[in-house]
Amino acid sequence: MDVKGFLIDLDGVLYVGDRAIEGAQQTIDLLKEKKYQYRFVSNTTRKCRKTIVERLIQLGFDISESFIFTPPLAAIARMNATGKHHCMLITTGDVYKDFELWCERTPENSKVDYVVIGDAGDKMTYNTLNAAFRAVNVGAEIIALEKDRYWMAPDGLMLSAGPFVAALEFATGKSATVIGKPSKVFFEMALKDMNLRPEEVAMIGDDIITDIAGGRKAGMRTILVKTGKFHQESLQNAVIKPTYVIDTIAGLRAIL
Repeated sequence: MDVKGFLIDLDGVLYVGDRAIEGAQQTIDLLKEKKYQYRFVSNTTRKCRKTIVERLIQLGFDISESFIFTPPLAAIARMNATGKHHCMLITTGDVYKDFELWCERTPENSKVDYVVIGDAGDKMTYNTLNAAFRAVNVGAEIIALEKDRYWMAPDGLMLSAGPFVAALEFATGKSATVIGKPSKVFFEMALKDMNLRPEEVAMIGDDIITDIAGGRKAGMRTILVKTGKFHQESLQNAVIKPTYVIDTIAGLRAIL
């Protein structure tokens, strides 16, 4: 491949559930050995970057936190640009830690600048969504940390943030600003960090929409892996096709 760098998804590409993909770390080592630039772009919104790194270490990966780009980074950049930091954060896990220095989480019934929605799991209750609905109706903007439809958990597919973002958009008549993949702005953050142009980079992922279509629209070549939430039917029905399809990230060696 005539590229200088790679953007690589995490969940479904380097690991699935609590299992690392065979040969994944060796592939990262090979990219380093051959002097390729690479960064990791993940729509994970349940864990802060520090926790993501700790989990990667447990799975046998050696990846620096500074190499990982997640939607909270883009959300914070947007809030800094507008100078408004009062947000209603709808997430689960410890991803809130990435926002603590920048986002003033507002108490109930207070003025909200942004409703920030990620994968909230069991915390996405009727009352939570209704509170967000009311905040948006009186002026809050919707920031979707991601709009994935689902993700692959150890016990099967799980709903992600997308269906709930769509519900809030439908109820309020307002559109969300999508911060994570497939947002072009999100990809550009990682590209800028590598000092590379889109045409010099390939996106590696398991999602035909956020990774492949998003990567192509951002000007990159794309590589779809048949792990994680890959579905043959989605590939067959896709309007935008990947540049390459490989069984796992370990197959990258054959097309470098």
